[in-house]
Amino acid sequence: MRIRIVDAFTDRPFAGNPAGVLLLDAFPEDDWLQNVALEVNHAETAFAHRLPERAEADWALRWFTPVTEVAMCGHATLATAHVLHTTGAHPGPVRFATRSGVLTATPADDGSITLDFPTAPLTAVEVPDGVAEALGAEPRTAFDTGPHVGDLVVEVADEKTVRGLNPDHKALAAYSARGIIATARAEDPARGYDFVSRCFFANVGIDEDPVTGSAHTALAPYWAERLGRPDLTGLQASPRSGLVRTGLRGDRTLLTGHAVTVIDGALNA
Repeated sequence: MRIRIVDAFTDRPFAGNPAGVLLLDAFPEDDWLQNVALEVNHAETAFAHRLPERAEADWALRWFTPVTEVAMCGHATLATAHVLHTTGAHPGPVRFATRSGVLTATPADDGSITLDFPTAPLTAVEVPDGVAEALGAEPRTAFDTGPHVGDLVVEVADEKTVRGLNPDHKALAAYSARGIIATARAEDPARGYDFVSRCFFANVGIDEDPVTGSAHTALAPYWAERLGRPDLTGLQASPRSGLVRTGLRGDRTLLTGHAVTVIDGALNA
């Protein structure tokens, strides 16, 4: 069985967020899918199979972390679309049937791919007691993204603070269903990005996610309101780092990035 490792939201190997991608004839038992994701041991592994003609979508798509299945994943969707496009399995726009509804991925001439995802709802909340201590910085604001996304978005003082975070991951797990998104305005937008973020998802087995497409469905509306523009670029300032171009379109958010296949091999299981 063919398996690929794709670095997403980057145009060079060994950056962005790596994802496993397997194209199947059908979905096997969940235990097998979970064991493969554990073996791959990246933030997510994507499993996809082609759907019959006239179905609501072209491919069915599921995502697993090393410990659980998740309802939404941007970087592994980008990685899957990249594999379908570059191998000729589905060269044009593709519709994925997922737990988050039908998601589309559209390739462009410059090699980038644009994902169309639901915009995350943002509800202002009081900063929970203990978050500052667990995060290692005092949040200015806090927003809940609702049960489907399951994150707490917090803005901190500045880009330097985001880059310097060294949180207590175990303690952070108590404050949201999936994790904490820490963000701040870019120090110098001339560098090519408007805001920065880091994402900590201990509750799904990922202490720090390198680049999180789904988090930008919340970051896009958050920063579009504050910066007064619907089209922005976010830098996820993890050690691997990656850029996500965002376009807020009401209840939909466009996420654009590149991807690179770094491993193409066989799964013998």
